[in-house]
This record gives sequence, C-alpha cells and structure tokens, in this order.
Amino acid sequence: MANTIAYTPEEVAKILKISRFTVYEFIKRGELTAYHIGRKLRIEAADLEKYMNNAKGTTSIVSTPAAQNTNVSSAAQEGLIIYGQDAILDVLTRHLERQMPQVRSLRCFNGSMDGLIALYRGTANLITTHLWDGDTGEYNTPYVRHLLPGQRALIINLVYRYEGFYVAPGNPKNIKDWPDLLRSDIRFINRERGSGARVLLDEKFQQLKLDPRAIPNYNQEETSHLAIASAVARGDADVGLGIEKAAMQVQNVEFISLQKERYDLVMLRHDLEKPHFQALISILRSPIFRNEIAGMGGYDVSQMGEIMAEL
Repeated sequence: MANTIAYTPEEVAKILKISRFTVYEFIKRGELTAYHIGRKLRIEAADLEKYMNNAKGTTSIVSTPAAQNTNVSSAAQEGLIIYGQDAILDVLTRHLERQMPQVRSLRCFNGSMDGLIALYRGTANLITTHLWDGDTGEYNTPYVRHLLPGQRALIINLVYRYEGFYVAPGNPKNIKDWPDLLRSDIRFINRERGSGARVLLDEKFQQLKLDPRAIPNYNQEETSHLAIASAVARGDADVGLGIEKAAMQVQNVEFISLQKERYDLVMLRHDLEKPHFQALISILRSPIFRNEIAGMGGYDVSQMGEIMAEL
C-alpha cells in the first residue's frame, strides 16, 4: 500500500486534458473508480489506467507520443473519435451504440480549434465546432477552409445555441455588453485558447477595436461552460462567457443572451459512405433523436442533420 500512486481529480483532469468537473461526472457515473480520504477524493493510478484502456478499447497504455498517435489514428479508422463537450454528444453516442453495438466510440473533450486540427491530423473523424468569424459574420465554414487545407469536408448542423454572459442573480454589476468586461470592478473568467467562446470574445473585441488583453483576469481560464458558470455561481468571478444550457444546469447563475450560434459537426467526405457514419446521419435526422434533444432545453433543433456546407 505504501507504494500505491493516487491522484486528485484535479491531477487526473490535467493528465486527461479535460475539466475537473468532467472527472467528477465520470466518477458519478461509475466510469472512473475513486475513494474518499476524509472529505477528499482520490483515484489510484491503476484505476485511471483501467479507465483509459476502456476508453481506448485497448489492453495496455501506450507509453510514447508516437505510439499513442498511431493507436489513435487506428481507432479513428475503425470507429468514432468525437471531439466536443456538449452533452448532446453523449446522447448521440448512446443512440449510435444502440443501433451499431460493434462500433467503438471515444470522446475527447477538447475545444473547437483542437478538434479541427485533430481531424486534419487523422486523430479524430468527427468533431464539433462553434467558431465565429468576425470578418464574414459566419460560423465554422471559414475555419474549416483554413484548418483543413486540401481536405474535402462536410459541415452538418447539430443545433443552434445561445452564447452569452453568466452573472450573479439580479446582475448586481449591471453587466450588459462586451465593453463592460473592461471595467476595473469586474472579475472575468475566460475560456481556454481555441475554444469557441474564446474565439467569439476575441473576434468581438477586434470588431470593436478594443484589446481583450485589457480585460481584468483575461488569462484566468477554465476549460468548459459548466466550469465557467460554476465559478460565477461560487462568487469566484463576476462574469464569464458560455452557452445558455450550462446556466440552466448551475444554480445561482443568470444568463444574458448575446448571440445565437451555430453548433456543427464536421467530418471528412470520404467517411460519408461508411455504415456507422450513415447511421449517425440517420439518427440526427430522426424525430426520436430530435425530440429528445429538444426536450433537454436550451437548443434549437430546427436544422439538425442538414448539410450547411460541402467543401
């Protein structure tokens, strides 16, 4: 026992490059084994290795970056590696596994930019993105063109969502619009670079000819919408940027809507004829799936499953 290695949820989050709140969710769902020492949670290295093996569908942990990239690329060819954080993807994966139980699905909870880069490198084959381009006022298509050079891609709508500010109940700091973030009495909490929310913030400030680096606490970051909303709810920040759905899941937070955003799936066109991709598109266009997502609240499913661009 003296040599047993154990991690905190925060350490596991850094190892997996996800939010600590996602780690807590894995523990809550029984996917990752943890135990209490007093009021503190600990995860043994062996249990973390078991979780990673199950997620990869392999029997051993790959120890080198080169070997890991080879393993991930192989998995991308045989099943689905999906980049994105929204809970919709959990529902989508469940429907797909029910319809095609032989297909392995692996979720990666990174942001939009990282997803597009992974798709280009072949370490993902289905990614979600909500990247707004200030020059064109368009979502996703300009970024797909630039980050997937020479690749033929499909952009398929998943949902529309509302992006806005999380504030304390009653909005005591009277935060209404982007320039308010520059006020010295405002404590802001930011998303990580490459996330859709971070890109939206920086693009809006460029339009306004303002420097986002002048925002107090601009470099204080969290890696999910839920983490941002929770920080505001705890009083660790006065305002953060994220989607409406997270505000519906966290108590003591109000949502100020700023922009309706298009949240899309992106895939390479040569994958379209594969049976599991055909099944996925069929699920997206089915009334059963659409009604389930609409019932979750916070989503506009009116164009779900429609091809928004073919590049």
